[in-house]
Amino acid sequence: MPDNLPIRKTSPRLKNYDYSTPGMYFVTINTHRNIPTFGHITQTKMQLKPAGEIVQNTWQNLPNVYPGLQLDTFIVMPNHLHGILFLTDKNPNTKSVSQVIHGFKTWTARKVNEMRDTMGSPVWQRSFYDHIIRDERSLNKIREYIVNNPLKWEITKGYHSYDGLYE
Repeated sequence: MPDNLPIRKTSPRLKNYDYSTPGMYFVTINTHRNIPTFGHITQTKMQLKPAGEIVQNTWQNLPNVYPGLQLDTFIVMPNHLHGILFLTDKNPNTKSVSQVIHGFKTWTARKVNEMRDTMGSPVWQRSFYDHIIRDERSLNKIREYIVNNPLKWEITKGYHSYDGLYE
């Protein structure tokens, strides 16, 4: 990936939306430079490397760290993670989606870098993609997209196409 890409000057988050509001959120988090850090696809199945196991275990532990957070369908892919988060309540201790993802990225990067003896090296891209899930139909389409992601890997080579996903 070229180093001379433009730098985003605005937030990718929906303007004036409170991302600590109870609801359903679809997130995609990419590795730094889309490097396949977490494993590989073999016969349409994801095979996790130790770094991928760190990411998967940390993701599954998020509800223990963040009260009011529940996980739904997710998958760790070679160069990204797709997941659905449910924020279930609003109280003074509720963290926003951005705070949850920031904590997740920080912890996993630290653990992956400790394992690889590469302290301070970037593991993740700077931001993440999100979509606010507004209804059951959309939720089910996104769940299907996540589950089928390994099947599409060879065709897309890791490129995310969300065309038709939110219709």
